[in-house]
Amino acid sequence: MQEIVVDPVAHNRAAWDKCVQQGSEWSRPVSAEDVERARMGDWSIVLIGREPVDRSWLPTDLTGKDVLCLASGGGQQGPILAAAGARVTVFDNSPRQLGQDQMVAARDGLELRTVLGDMRDLSAFGEATFDVVFHPVSNLFVPDLAPVWRECFRVLRPGGTLLVGFLNPDVYLFDHEALDERGELIVVHKLPYSDVAQYSAEERATKFGADAPLEYSHTLTDQIGGQLAAGFVVTGFAEAPHQSNASAQYMSHYFATLAVKPG
Repeated sequence: MQEIVVDPVAHNRAAWDKCVQQGSEWSRPVSAEDVERARMGDWSIVLIGREPVDRSWLPTDLTGKDVLCLASGGGQQGPILAAAGARVTVFDNSPRQLGQDQMVAARDGLELRTVLGDMRDLSAFGEATFDVVFHPVSNLFVPDLAPVWRECFRVLRPGGTLLVGFLNPDVYLFDHEALDERGELIVVHKLPYSDVAQYSAEERATKFGADAPLEYSHTLTDQIGGQLAAGFVVTGFAEAPHQSNASAQYMSHYFATLAVKPG
């Protein structure tokens, strides 16, 4: 099938705005109680699946640290990190996702900046602006990763850290309907996969819904090798199963890396 040219930024911006309206799990803001606990030093945030990120991957003391929550809107990680003392900027492609962070900041008296844009273009920020880039599972929504890693490297200070969550590309091998509806792992797709290459607009509307975000698989070479090519040193790795997907009993659905920009 010939790949249809679709603007993933425009499409996924509208799609994620609608996800917020529909109450997506990844668009539900943290509670005021969560924020208050974070102010007292009792906090956790999610990088992959539903498991709290290893606290050793983040600075012991976040006070005064400049943190970029990249493609991380939804009122979840950013407000918690701000309550823990960090100077937080949340960058996301969806105005409504950013609106969730703004709502929590206003509700709980947090200082938190939001910026709208494509994760592949961080020109809104100067070089060496941040100490930490926190990038949870979201790069499946862009077709190419090299610009993401180059920009992350540019905006981080020497010695800064990049925390990334991403999908195991093998999850895209399986037929979507068979997996979700019958729990069957039936291999039908060749990797790398993309919604726009695999299906027509009509087929996508039938299978996923006309307003569903577009997804793209990425090889481990693009995910991990891409970080190395950008100049990072990868110092940590983790994996997690999907919280409900039938693949969980056979394979890890999510991977995470910790990388450092050499000082």
